Amino acid sequence: MAASEVSKGGQDSILEPLCFPDLAAEDCGASSLQRPSTELLPCPLCCQSAPLPQKDALLKHLLLEHKLVIADVRLIADLPKYMLHWRGRFREQPVTDFCSVIKTNSTGPVEKQEDYLLLCDVLPEDRSLREKLQQKRLEEVLEQQQRERDDSSFHHLCMFCSEEFTGNRSSLLNHMAREHSFSIGLPDNIVYCSDFLDTLQAKLDNLQCLYCEKTFRDKTTLKDHMRKKSHRRINANNHEYDRFYIINYLELGKTWEEVQSEDDRELIDDEDDDWSDWQAHPVSAVCLFCDHQSETMDQIYAHMKDAHDFDLHKVKMELNVTLRLSADLGFYQQVKLVNFIRRQIHQSHCYGCQEKFKSRADVLHHITAAGHVMKLPDTSTWDQPQYFFPTYENDGLLCTLSDSDEDERDETPHGEDIPVIAEDISNLRALKQTSVLNHLLKSRGSCC
Repeated sequence: MAASEVSKGGQDSILEPLCFPDLAAEDCGASSLQRPSTELLPCPLCCQSAPLPQKDALLKHLLLEHKLVIADVRLIADLPKYMLHWRGRFREQPVTDFCSVIKTNSTGPVEKQEDYLLLCDVLPEDRSLREKLQQKRLEEVLEQQQRERDDSSFHHLCMFCSEEFTGNRSSLLNHMAREHSFSIGLPDNIVYCSDFLDTLQAKLDNLQCLYCEKTFRDKTTLKDHMRKKSHRRINANNHEYDRFYIINYLELGKTWEEVQSEDDRELIDDEDDDWSDWQAHPVSAVCLFCDHQSETMDQIYAHMKDAHDFDLHKVKMELNVTLRLSADLGFYQQVKLVNFIRRQIHQSHCYGCQEKFKSRADVLHHITAAGHVMKLPDTSTWDQPQYFFPTYENDGLLCTLSDSDEDERDETPHGEDIPVIAEDISNLRALKQTSVLNHLLKSRGSCC
């Protein structure tokens, strides 16, 4: 989810990587495993706290008030206990004993430089804490599942025929799979089963299809739609359901797709490594200025040049001249340049003159009208450590930047300018008799 806020100095700052429009649904990840809770989330550096559902407000407080960033918050199994642990540790020792210090604007004036603290699992104590919280949550989930297995007081109606089921939950799940071709998985793979069924029932009560999640005008239309379209199943990409499946609790930071793919790889015989029919998924790169996507870099470069008059290759060549580089613009400088332009456009700033506008549409109109498309500020403005961090998650454009044009040069035939002399073997015996080496051998034999 995109996050842009105004810092104390009045400058915009991005609190976390943004997501392209079609990728926003993928950001849920492990955070969807958190159960609804009214538990308070304490700040580890002061007395501030916030309800767990409002954790974004506390993370913003940590960034703006304490300049502290916690990496991969969504992967922390029990965030309140995590915060309480570090509150105790920060009271015992200085924060800098545990956190990495990141200096922003390191090449700029001293008065504009700021130090930010990063708390992440590179620190062994942090890694150990995260693993313990993950293990504890897994144990709690397994205990909950065992209680549901042993529970004989289960009572629920079938969502499709309203038949009443009591006793073990498996009777209802097996009935829906057998009689209505609706399966949410094996009973032994599910936890918090009652909550799961209530969630699905609420969607049906709201006349919403469980698979495509479209809403219909009445129950009859919804029923016909789910039957005709074979939509009597749940949407596997809806992360709201993740917390109901045991597989999502097994490994720290891994979704069920990743765990399942690892299991599949273990079944493959190592000796049978035939990659002949393997095809790579094309990289989907997004334009710097609009939401247009292309599957190849040539296509996205051509789009930016034709639609926005922006030539990234030409920009790199001009920067090579400006910076007096003997080689092409380095990979990391290209990364910082792309992230800088993306961030300025997101914050409605003209990257050429730094003027602020009300909307993205306004700044794009200004950039074109003022001729600032190919105008870049001084290198010190964008060649900063803060632009190492991607503005958008899964930015395909960053993955395909080249370190130089060496790859293109490698494809040209080097031998075109090199004369190749064929071996003449037409009179090999005469060549041996008249060779200098033969005369030297004869001279050496006579001396002996």
